[in-house]
Amino acid sequence: MFFSRYSLIALSLISFSSIADIKETLSSLPSGSRTAITVENLQSNKIEFQQKQDELLPPASTLKIATALAARLALGTEFTFTTTLYKADKDVVLTFSGDPSLSRKQLSELFDDSELKTIQGDLWIDGSIFTGYERAVGWPWDILGVCYSAPSSALSIDENCVQASITTHEDGSTRVFVPIHQPISFSSYAKSVSREEQKSTFCDLELTTQGNHYELNGCLVRRNKPLPLKFAVQDTRDFTKRTVSKILAEHNIKLNGEIHFGAPKSELTNLNVLANHNSKPLMELLDHMLKKSDNHYADNLTKMLGHLNYQQPGSFTNGTAAIKDILLKQADIDLSNAVLVDGSGLSRNNRMTANQMKSILQFIHKYDKELGLIELLPTSGIDGTLKYRNSMRKEPIKGSMKSKSGSLFGSYNMAGFVGLENKEPQLFVQFVADYHPVVAKEGTIPVERPIDSFEKSFYQELIKLSQE
Repeated sequence: MFFSRYSLIALSLISFSSIADIKETLSSLPSGSRTAITVENLQSNKIEFQQKQDELLPPASTLKIATALAARLALGTEFTFTTTLYKADKDVVLTFSGDPSLSRKQLSELFDDSELKTIQGDLWIDGSIFTGYERAVGWPWDILGVCYSAPSSALSIDENCVQASITTHEDGSTRVFVPIHQPISFSSYAKSVSREEQKSTFCDLELTTQGNHYELNGCLVRRNKPLPLKFAVQDTRDFTKRTVSKILAEHNIKLNGEIHFGAPKSELTNLNVLANHNSKPLMELLDHMLKKSDNHYADNLTKMLGHLNYQQPGSFTNGTAAIKDILLKQADIDLSNAVLVDGSGLSRNNRMTANQMKSILQFIHKYDKELGLIELLPTSGIDGTLKYRNSMRKEPIKGSMKSKSGSLFGSYNMAGFVGLENKEPQLFVQFVADYHPVVAKEGTIPVERPIDSFEKSFYQELIKLSQE
């Protein structure tokens, strides 16, 4: 009897100590931050710690976990995106399916495989499998020019991302180089200045676009080597049309008619498939999406879910509705009060609770053998977006976590698992919002960022819990 009471007291002290230690880690975050946390022991299903677990906060890229689960449940492991080239009477139709991994090289090989020499009629480019906005509500205007906010469209080539480089000169001028195969244009009026000049004049590098013409203004700090640049395609139709035209010329394929978008309006007869290109199977697409936190993959998968679930052209609206519907019907996960407007988490309008994310992770862990999703998550300090994360570079955190990060302005999130190989593996969700630390004064000795201090302490406590 005495031993039993002693054991209970000891266990309660361990539990209390863990909670106290986790609470202590929260004190390192700046005043004004909002933090929703839930920690669950996967062995006993005991909640070790929770705080504001039902408060709706921006999930950022942790939302990709929900997208991945919905895709895995609805599409199956062997699903692929298919790009097709077929002949319809005198016309030829190129049908895009929203394959986020389709490259220009693969598209060129599709025409090569078709053995086309002449197109007697017109060439139709059909991307009607998707409809609606190519950018979700809540994507900030000031990031639309960068590749992580490339338009989500059925017309997808090289992730709708183009590459260039800018060179600075001693006379203050700059010059942009664009690879010849990319059908875009650039103007640079940016000035090349010293770092001191840039700081004193508050002169930043600014990008404006008009269609697929890009213009750089402002200032760029002088550098010895060209600066690599990546920009999001702005006009997907124009980009696709010009790319296809260049490919036709490279293969010496004569087009007697014109290039149109959509499908031929007349009744099609004598249909003949000329060539197909299939993407890699779903699990490889999800592996890339989760490890690289690829927004384009996530949003095109979301639209495909909308297309298949509702048998209509996919969109952000029906795609996010499909995610909710699939998770409710196939996993009994209720996201009815969550706000989902894309599948990537890029929109500032998305909202989810830590408890809702916990439900998704619980299901993924429970059916891991069938789903195989945990293996696709980045490993702390080892690969993916977690390879160089400041809080995960050293042991014991390095290699101890399988989780997905998510960052937006003021948000630093993480969701996943700790110590899966230990006695007491832990599931955790960390949503930190309104994180705005005081900017250090110039000339002061650099100190560790509060978010890094918090994460190091928090994850170490989770590792301890997994070992007890």
